[in-house]
Parts: sequence; structure tokens; C-alpha cells
Amino acid sequence: MNKNFLNLKDSYLFSTIAKKVNEFQKNNPNIKIIRLGIGDVTLPLTKEVITSLQNAVTEMGEVDTFKGYGPEQGYEFLRIAIKNYYKEKNVTLQTDEIFISDGAKSDLGNILDIFSSECISLIPNPVYPAYLDANIMAGRRVNFLNGNESNKFLPMPEDGNGGDLIYLCSPNNPTGATYTREQLKVWVDYANKNGAIILFDSAYECFVRDENLPTSIFEIEGSKTCAIEFCSFSKTAGFTGVRCGYTVVPHNLVQEGTQLNKLWLRRQTTKFNGVPYIIQKGAAAIFTPQGKKEVEENIKYYLENAKIIRNTFKELGFWFVGGDNSPYIWIKCPDNMDSWSFFDKMLTEANIVGTPGAGFGTGGEGYFRISAFGARENVIEAMDRIKKIYQ
Repeated sequence: MNKNFLNLKDSYLFSTIAKKVNEFQKNNPNIKIIRLGIGDVTLPLTKEVITSLQNAVTEMGEVDTFKGYGPEQGYEFLRIAIKNYYKEKNVTLQTDEIFISDGAKSDLGNILDIFSSECISLIPNPVYPAYLDANIMAGRRVNFLNGNESNKFLPMPEDGNGGDLIYLCSPNNPTGATYTREQLKVWVDYANKNGAIILFDSAYECFVRDENLPTSIFEIEGSKTCAIEFCSFSKTAGFTGVRCGYTVVPHNLVQEGTQLNKLWLRRQTTKFNGVPYIIQKGAAAIFTPQGKKEVEENIKYYLENAKIIRNTFKELGFWFVGGDNSPYIWIKCPDNMDSWSFFDKMLTEANIVGTPGAGFGTGGEGYFRISAFGARENVIEAMDRIKKIYQ
């Protein structure tokens, strides 16, 4: 067996949360618990997406339009739609630089196949736990980038010990912090100078409202020689249960005389049969004029929730980041409380569920993530409850 799996820590975070919440609910059956810890969307798929999915299902039932095996790297119609989407960001891509996936999480782990096991991975702390676990499974050495209050949870090269594979997530999960163009330029220059590769997770790019903030690493000069970008339709269009995303591997990304694009293509055609035609048709609907309009309405809904949460904690004098260009608000626990103690206080006194920062790495201790993915009325009620405790 791969004994590296034995080095994984048990994923206790959400199981512990569920246990605590279920026990509290059992002892207090008449209390309404509001869940703001979830990283999953709550609004349904838009009408344009549903119509496209239904039409694709009908196509699969007709001889003339039935589809069997599709191209592992994705159907041309969806890759062209994504290419045009990047054009709106003033980023020029070729369709064969775009690979359709079943979500960013899969490819962020699978990409390790094309790199030597001797590579050192540089991973932010705190951050999405899957980055670390995928590298532990592969037996890789890991260095950490230290996110903290002083750097507003946007660590720079000087905040770590270096690495060959650099994981950056912006807007960040869990902190909601977003890198500026200037900060990403520093990272790009660092990667190019040191022969490193940036693995850029842009799953939350659609939430960026500040036009001065980049939504793609490829908006940064020099990035096509040092970066791979991973994105997903999960939070953009509610595809968490539908599963579709994409990865961009530029032709200009070359190591030891070899295009990594060719390695990734070879990997995908060997180990992946592609995303179902029906799902890709639904994803393509996101990029139609009506699809864009409907998706934007959902994004604005979540961002308004985030604004309500931000305003509450600002009024109460809490330190926080995120929520302005992200669906997550990362708050500092008051009175030097550890994150699980604050979780317990929120659950028992406000009857609200959030996510303890310690679950995202040691750098998350003393902080707490609140999600804007919820019903508006629940968000308002939750903030009113918190105000009653701290005002």
C-alpha cells in the first residue's frame, strides 16, 4: 500500500462540527440553528442552465444527436466559451490550453502526476485542506506560507521557505482575502526567477467586484511561463452537485525543454474520460447573455449577504478580512478565544454554526470563518443574534 496515506491526519473538522451541532439540537429541539459555516451554495441552478441540461438529455435520447465518448480535454463549444470569457479579461488563450474537468479540487490533486516526487510544495497556512492532503498522499515535502493578521492573510515569498510548486488561492478559502496585481506580480517574478510553478486556484474569481483586483493569474505579465490556473463552476453557477470546471495550462509553460501542456494532455487522455456531454452543455449556458445575467444575480445575492455580515462585525469592532470580493468573512475571535471555544459560544448563545479556523491549519487558530452562502432572512437573523451578545 501507499504508506503515505498513514501520514494523513483524520479529517475531524466537519465531523466534529456535526457531532456538536447534533448534540446541541437533541438537547434543545425547539431552538432554530442557523448554519453559516457551509461552503456549499444554496441557490438552485439558473433557468438557462436547467434548460440547456434538459435539451442535452433530449439529445442523448435521439440517434442523430447521441454522444458517446467525448474528447478527454473537453468539447470545443465549452472551451471556446471559456476562451471568450478570458478575452473579456484581456487574456488571450488557445482552446487547446483549456482542459475541462469535473471541478478544481480534482485537478489540483491530479496535477501532481506531471511533477517529480522530489518537488517541494509551498502551501499557505491557513488554506483549503485538500492542498496539503494531496501532497502528503504523494509523499512530497511541504513548506508553509504563513498567513497572519500582519500580512492580512496574503502571504508573500518572504513569508515562507520556498518551494517548487506554489499554491495560491485568490480570493482565498477560507479567509476571503484577495491578492492585488502588484502582489501577484511579485509572485510571478519570484516563480520565474526560481524556476517554480504557481498552481493558482481561482474558484472564487466571480465574486471579485473591485476592478483593480485580478481575477486570473494570466492578467499578470510573465505568468504564462510559470503558472497553471484552476477554476470551477461550483460557486460561479451552483455546480457543486453537478461538477464541472477547467484548468488552463499555457503552451509557454516549459520545464527542461518540455511543454507541461503536453504532459497534462497525456495524463488526462490516460486517466480521465472527460466530463459528460450533458454537464458541459449546462456549463456552456453560463456564458450565454441570459446565462451571465442569471448567474450574476445569484452572485450579487451572496455578496449582499456578505455585506450584511461584514457591516455587523465592523459595527461590533471585530478584526476581519474578506466578504467584499469573496463569499467568506474571516474574523478574529474576541477576547483571545481559541476558534473552537468561539464556535461553542456561537452555537450555544447565538445558535449559529460557523467554521473554526483551526480546521484550516495551525495559522487559522484564533479565527473563525463565516459563509455568505445562505438564505437572506437567516443571515439577517443571525447577525441580529450576534449583536445582542456583543453590543
